[in-house]
Amino acid sequence: MKKTYLSFILFAVLFAACTDKFDDFNTDKKNPVIVEGNALFTSAQLSLADQISTPDFNYNIFKLWAQYWTPTINLEEANYDIQSRSVPDSTFKIYYLNVLEDLDEAARLITEETTDNQSEEINLQNRLYIIDLMMVYAYHHLVDIFGDIPYSESLDPEKVMPKYDDAFTIYQDLISMINTALTGLDDSEGSFGSADIIYGGDVAAWIKFGNSLKVKLGIIIADHDAGLAESAIESAVSGVFESNNDNALLYYLSSPPNSNPVYDMLILDGHQNLFVIANTIIDLMNGLGDPRREAYFTAVDTSTEWGIEKLAYVGGIYGETNAYDQYSHVSDPILEATFPGILLTYDEILFYLAEAAERGFSVGQTAEEYYNAAINASFEFWGISDVGSYLAKPAVAYATAQGNWNEKIGTQAYIAMYLRGLEGYTQWRRLDFPVFNIPPAIADYNEIPKRFTYPISEQWYNNENYTNAASAVGGDELTTRIFWDKN
Repeated sequence: MKKTYLSFILFAVLFAACTDKFDDFNTDKKNPVIVEGNALFTSAQLSLADQISTPDFNYNIFKLWAQYWTPTINLEEANYDIQSRSVPDSTFKIYYLNVLEDLDEAARLITEETTDNQSEEINLQNRLYIIDLMMVYAYHHLVDIFGDIPYSESLDPEKVMPKYDDAFTIYQDLISMINTALTGLDDSEGSFGSADIIYGGDVAAWIKFGNSLKVKLGIIIADHDAGLAESAIESAVSGVFESNNDNALLYYLSSPPNSNPVYDMLILDGHQNLFVIANTIIDLMNGLGDPRREAYFTAVDTSTEWGIEKLAYVGGIYGETNAYDQYSHVSDPILEATFPGILLTYDEILFYLAEAAERGFSVGQTAEEYYNAAINASFEFWGISDVGSYLAKPAVAYATAQGNWNEKIGTQAYIAMYLRGLEGYTQWRRLDFPVFNIPPAIADYNEIPKRFTYPISEQWYNNENYTNAASAVGGDELTTRIFWDKN
């Protein structure tokens, strides 16, 4: 598969060179591959944002597994059937072929560029370090979805049947990659410029992204290796996102193929009636009187007599058939073609730092201060005012909200991470809050999946390594926990 993919890339480049030979007169002979390397980086960024954003059943079902949305029909994935549409196979393909191999090939091409001075050399190195940070982000997603994955051999074209590496060992290496990138990035020079469709080549922004990503990886492994988590977070906290202006967002364009995949599927393709908002998140936010509901969902007319309109937010029963017209839908702004793909945000990092403070790490502020700041950042991101009244509610205020810190932080982080299905699902796996609903296909709360099973294609074509990996993680089952999921 890898050889075939790389051959296709090379064929495309050669074909373009032959058909556009007259453009050679306007080509910089000294740097013949700079456009191609940068273009592959752009392609990888777009593929990653598309994968995170799409609600397509065939590619990304984490808005369902986080119980943010639920289907009206096509109930398989909400009931944890991920094989009917081969979702694990699609996930592997997109992350490895569309994202990681594009990044790897971009790095190879950029490495081959020639530079004439120190400024050009710094620019080149900055681009390579930014590629590393993007790779860290993609690999950590794969680990959080599957557990042990192909890593050390995954991009080697000679290893057509790559081995699976231990998930925690991968995390350790990812943190080391971030450290190396942060040491090497130099914001005195630029990087990708407009080819970077997240930060526009702003190296200082990527440094903040790297520190924030390091905090994220640190907190995820905190129950497994508190020492490494503490050192990672404490070494990064001074350099993390400082406001919503630092958010890692990919702003889509107004028309395909560069519009938001939510718009593409629900509006452009006419499939808006496939989803309603799940009762899990709506019931939770209704109970708190959360004003972000107006940014997240539409209201439904619930009047039953006298013809007087009575609007309310009503969630469909998770995992069951739901009549589209009777329940709340995705809000109109989220359905805009230009709504951004969300990779990493200020509020997310603040919730992680609140958790770090509760764990006794030295992060500069108290858990309550970070918690309040995180909710404030979420309100600001969604354009909702009067956060003070919300924070003053006994059910929200850190001192009086229900439960231990896991429940307080877990509940509010879950609400704030709406649309970010994998992150909301991961918060639930790590902190065990909020309480999810049990769909009809399972009988017990403990049967709610903790991971994806491996792709069928891996069982067919990489069976020996698949078998070893399945044994190493404790069985290739939906209920097998990722190494960091201790509770």
